[in-house]
Amino acid sequence: MNKYLIIFMLTLLPAITYSQTVGIKSNIFYDATTTLNLGVEIAFDPKTTLDISGNYNPWKFANRKQFKHWLIQPEFRWWFCETFNGSFIGLHAIAGGYNIGGIKIPFKLYKGLGEHRYQGNMYGGGIAYGYQWILSSHWGIEASIGVGYMYIKYDRYPRGNCGNKLGNGHKNYFGPTKLALSFIYII
Repeated sequence: MNKYLIIFMLTLLPAITYSQTVGIKSNIFYDATTTLNLGVEIAFDPKTTLDISGNYNPWKFANRKQFKHWLIQPEFRWWFCETFNGSFIGLHAIAGGYNIGGIKIPFKLYKGLGEHRYQGNMYGGGIAYGYQWILSSHWGIEASIGVGYMYIKYDRYPRGNCGNKLGNGHKNYFGPTKLALSFIYII
């Protein structure tokens, strides 16, 4: 799965949302990490929506640091009051790929992430809670947090772009799987 699949899925959305309420969103936490992101949320009835977010980070940084990745995270949501207003709970899936090196991450997914480069894929899912505030008839702000499981498969390389593979492995991760503070435009 890659950026072309995400673009294809987003292209099909107008065909299936002919009479439904749609929200377009951007997560400012992803923006802060230079990750391009776009979310689309479709209301199916007064209490349920499907949120699909796609994220892509193609950048390299100074000192051979990189945080390249892509991620798609669909989430089915049930709203306590009405769609796009107030509290909701969600069930989400996660699929992505990454090429990360030279960056120290505050949680311990990998030992030696600052000294090596890791490349691989991740799959999983979880549950989330969120709240959306209506700012006007078309604008809103949403906060959500989720926890769950991810299976992370990786190959380990020397830091930088070149070098022979040093090993491979996998991790079973339990913990936060979602953190979002998003601006939303409701169509």
